[in-house]
Amino acid sequence: MDDDRGHEGFLRRDAAAPCEPEFMPPLEVIEPAVLLSPLVFSSPHSGSVYPARFLAASRLDISMLRRSEDAYVDQLFASAQAVGAPLLRAHFPRAYLDVNREPYELDPKLFDSALPNFANTRSLRVAAGLGTIPRVVADARDIYSSRLPIDEALRRIEGLYKPYHAALRSLMERAARRFGFAVLVDCHSMPSTSARDPALAARGDKRRIDFVIGDRYGASAAPAVVDGVEERLRRWGYNVQRNRPYAGGYITEHFGRPAAGWHAVQIEVSRGLYMDETTLEKNARFPVIAGHLAEVVDGLAHDVETDEAFGGPRRAAAE
Repeated sequence: MDDDRGHEGFLRRDAAAPCEPEFMPPLEVIEPAVLLSPLVFSSPHSGSVYPARFLAASRLDISMLRRSEDAYVDQLFASAQAVGAPLLRAHFPRAYLDVNREPYELDPKLFDSALPNFANTRSLRVAAGLGTIPRVVADARDIYSSRLPIDEALRRIEGLYKPYHAALRSLMERAARRFGFAVLVDCHSMPSTSARDPALAARGDKRRIDFVIGDRYGASAAPAVVDGVEERLRRWGYNVQRNRPYAGGYITEHFGRPAAGWHAVQIEVSRGLYMDETTLEKNARFPVIAGHLAEVVDGLAHDVETDEAFGGPRRAAAE
């Protein structure tokens, strides 16, 4: 018999890993009452615990730091439990550590000594100040008052990054074991100011993008995963784009291996749909957006249960 909760033991062991005391535990798996679906949901950027030591080292106040946060995205996708799927969420904030990067995508401008040879210092994300340990928040303001020791970066990677990815891998392996394949839904939000469709803008249309579905231009997931999500969102009149301006980050690329039975899709929700982007409070449409996403999640669970691309109708869970 499979140990369906093996990752929880992993999280308990890793709770003692070096990290800020506020991150106890650093992440959480919200399990369904019964595992019924090969879907796995991940919310890597909705963490909202800001340690005192981090705040003391930052030149920015917490309201500015939170501009990088995917606020409430874990709540928008809470319907994962209703279809029998787990949801993994980080408690630590994106401004502190970004798990949607390579493990050692590090910015030389941020540290007070030379980086290890294995660090990736030349990616476009590092150049923008948005590596594994971000140097700036979303609006390009420097986070720190002074440079950090490299040991600080390695401590965060060991204590937070690696446990998050190990937990996500464990959930994907469990789904694949149980159902023969696994489907990751990586859940994110985007500032409404950056969610503009260049094609529409060229025609003078100022409509903003409401949702972006990223599948690495078809490389990370079978069409059966992505098509239904897009179709259901369009039914409510949302402006939905695929792979632009976001095709999926490191998590989607790393876990999306359709030939091996692992599919991954990234969903970006425009923050202006469900929250006030200045006060960071939920707006009156939050329940509506969450309800629409619940229908998308339910439809996706049905699609992967019945589509011939995944072997046609199958049992919801192994006996």
